Amino acid sequence: MLRSISVTGVVVAMLVLCAVLFAIGWFTRVDPSDAPFVKVLGGGFIFNYREGEVFYGFTAQVMRPLASGSVIEATFEDPAGGKPYVVSERVSTMTDRYALRTPAVRGVEAKKPYEVSIRLYDREKSRMIWETETTFVSQISDGVVPDQPLTVGPGYHLNPD
Repeated sequence: MLRSISVTGVVVAMLVLCAVLFAIGWFTRVDPSDAPFVKVLGGGFIFNYREGEVFYGFTAQVMRPLASGSVIEATFEDPAGGKPYVVSERVSTMTDRYALRTPAVRGVEAKKPYEVSIRLYDREKSRMIWETETTFVSQISDGVVPDQPLTVGPGYHLNPD
């Protein structure tokens, strides 16, 4: 024998289902205030043998809301032992991913970790909001990169020097 289904029964069942799903969502949610402001997605050393240069850097994604104009600043250790390189970029509403890298560096040694400090400042750079540190390691030394570019120009013509 079939039981009749009433509209009230369907509404009550749907409300109970919604309440159960809401409870599951509430207890399994990740609180955004626990997430770091910036997450490093990847990074490392780039060896451009055609141009005869080496640099390193990283790509980061903003994970929590930030005021437009905030500053992401990275301090990279100089592999040659000089002053660290400081690179910064302003946060904008146009993107949530930022790439920061050093100018050309020399003195990179294989399997040696190089320190990178990442700081997040307010738009006036008067207050530090967040900071973290990481390291990057190269698998090869910069001895494989020539002192001068191998090619010049857009057609990759051989360097006359």
